[in-house]
Amino acid sequence: MLNRDDAVLVFIDVQGRLHELMDGKETLDANMGKLIQCAQLLEVPILGTEQIPEKLGPTNEPFKTLLDGVPMIGKSAFSCYGEPEFVENFQALEKKQVILIGIEAHICVYQTAIDLLELGMEVFVAADAVSSRMLENKTLALESMRNAGAVVLPAESILMALLRDAKDPAFRELLKLIK
Repeated sequence: MLNRDDAVLVFIDVQGRLHELMDGKETLDANMGKLIQCAQLLEVPILGTEQIPEKLGPTNEPFKTLLDGVPMIGKSAFSCYGEPEFVENFQALEKKQVILIGIEAHICVYQTAIDLLELGMEVFVAADAVSSRMLENKTLALESMRNAGAVVLPAESILMALLRDAKDPAFRELLKLIK
């Protein structure tokens, strides 16, 4: 089960024209926004990445503003864990659970999930907060990540797992995010 004290949210490569081409973009964006705001509310650390930002551009709005102050690490490796600066920032957090959101599910999210699983991390993939240009690619990637040991859940399940209890003082604020 997710525990907010053990978790980090990893926001992967939501940039430029590629982001605009994602299948189900409206749902993707809404759920990524909810998870980012939930992590901020519950003080779950966030790391962000940008795939070759000099070519693909910076993180798209509204996420660039929403993630102000979050380390946005440029990378050329598809897996976040293939970038030394990401590894350094990730290891410094000393967390054992990772929530993955972003694009593309079948490339960067998938490779990151596999690398983290091989390191013994507990990996949670928000199924409705990741996407690919083609739905089939996302579907196959989610199935492969689940088969490799990742927990694949909807964003709302992840939000409530982080919260754990309706008596938590953050519950009212969290309800505003999901309605």
